[in-house]
Amino acid sequence: MRGLDDTDREILRLLLEDARRPYSDIAEAVDLSPPAVSDRVDRLQDIGLIRRFTVDLDRSMLEEGVPVLVVVDTSPGAATDVREGLAGLDAVEYVFRTVDDRVVFTATAPSGEVGTLVADAAEMDDIRDYDVRLLGDSEWSPRIAGAELAAECAECGNTVDTEGETETLDGEVYHFCCGSCRANFVEEYQRLSEGA
Repeated sequence: MRGLDDTDREILRLLLEDARRPYSDIAEAVDLSPPAVSDRVDRLQDIGLIRRFTVDLDRSMLEEGVPVLVVVDTSPGAATDVREGLAGLDAVEYVFRTVDDRVVFTATAPSGEVGTLVADAAEMDDIRDYDVRLLGDSEWSPRIAGAELAAECAECGNTVDTEGETETLDGEVYHFCCGSCRANFVEEYQRLSEGA
């Protein structure tokens, strides 16, 4: 698996600024041809680094409710289910799960309806408490800087470096630190798929 070089990072930075930027503009900025930029973007999508292209809405221009930041204390082991439930709600914009079983999310909720949002997302037995704060404003500003690829091996959990391998199974991309881990994983995956 090839790592990120400075050209990849610059392409990512330009796409983070404007995901609709034409490849010809990006190509000019990074001194490549548009097809070469397209190939690099395709590779970054294939390995799963670029998950999707999306739109960043200015919700303050929409009349739909009150912007809130909510911190939810969950029962032990329930954070993942609560996060998944919240992520499926239209009013919820961002959802984060912390390592201490808390879920933090931003939403635009009808006035006084945060409790209903939480109840719609999860079993109330999974919720110990939640705290609501009104948002004055927010800004989404992801950065790539000098980051390196650090995928986790799907088989053993080690960090995958440039000598790693990638396998796509049923449309899902998996990363492996070595050929042995890839072979073990694929064999087990096929065995379980046949038994399903």
